[in-house]
Amino acid sequence: MITIEQLKEIQQRADKLKQYLAIDEKRVQLEEEELRTQDPGFWEDAKAAEAQMRKVKGIKAWIEGYEGVRAATEELQLAFDYCKEELVTEDEVDAAYSHAVKEVEALEMKNMLSHEEDQMPAVLKIVSGAGGTEAQDWAEMLFRMYNRWGERHGFKVSTLDYLDGDEAGLKSAVVVIEGENAYGLLKSENGVHRLVRVSPFDANARRQTSFTSVEVMPDLPEDVEVDIRPEDIEMQVYRASGAGGQHVNKTSSAVRLIHKPTGIVVASQQERSQFQNKDKALEMLRAKLYHIKKTEQDEARASARKSQVGSGDRSEKIRTYNYPQSRVTDHRIGLSIFDLDGFMNGNIGAM
Repeated sequence: MITIEQLKEIQQRADKLKQYLAIDEKRVQLEEEELRTQDPGFWEDAKAAEAQMRKVKGIKAWIEGYEGVRAATEELQLAFDYCKEELVTEDEVDAAYSHAVKEVEALEMKNMLSHEEDQMPAVLKIVSGAGGTEAQDWAEMLFRMYNRWGERHGFKVSTLDYLDGDEAGLKSAVVVIEGENAYGLLKSENGVHRLVRVSPFDANARRQTSFTSVEVMPDLPEDVEVDIRPEDIEMQVYRASGAGGQHVNKTSSAVRLIHKPTGIVVASQQERSQFQNKDKALEMLRAKLYHIKKTEQDEARASARKSQVGSGDRSEKIRTYNYPQSRVTDHRIGLSIFDLDGFMNGNIGAM
């Protein structure tokens, strides 16, 4: 059974969460924000109204999250007390403790991902590095890994663009992952991922090293303003190709947009119509430009320091996947784990 020290420790963490999150102040704020939604002309400006409703929903989520923590710690205290009187078993106390820890850790994680963009869906762009078929196969392995990660979390995963490799794998792909805190949970995947293995494509069975870059951006809601001038965009259309075979090479429905001032290129081939793919590509371009601007602002505020997990720059090698040793190493924090198969099956939260 848990000790009195464990009970006090989880209660202290719950108390700190109430303080850090200013729960009492949020209750007052919620009443004020809900009053604004009752204005007779509230829905006259649909975008502003939707933004306000998201704000109300966000405040409610913090309060409800803390209420879950408070209820779990109170139940744990009761179970601990009743166990002394033999009204509940030690196993029931341990179960209550596990539940309380889960609630506290979930809210602590949410507090770490409290920036506005952290709650947004994530757009992942996966690009194979130099190395031909071996690198393209590695890019596809990462594509599967992120898809499985999304499935593990019950998130919706959509492929916006997929360019096949020459013989196997993929040259590039863009996926959108939608779910609670998707961008916040995935933003640290930004960077270069390094693979070390005996290549199945090498007749001499030599060990090879391959690289794939992953870029992660928030998928912006429509009310976030990003200035894109129509004259700055060059649009190209082409026939869709990629995994699945749906309407592949039948019509020129796929769209590629080039942002002339920055040279950014985005593409979408998921939708059946050219117009829908153009809209999807514009969404990606907005996300990319927003991400660049936000990164520049962050760097300006903290130009003299580097965060513990690195800058997130795409040129930064963040992780090595070593198949001969079944080891994954995160170079930003100097941590290695020896469960490569589990990691590649989507358990990237193990680090």
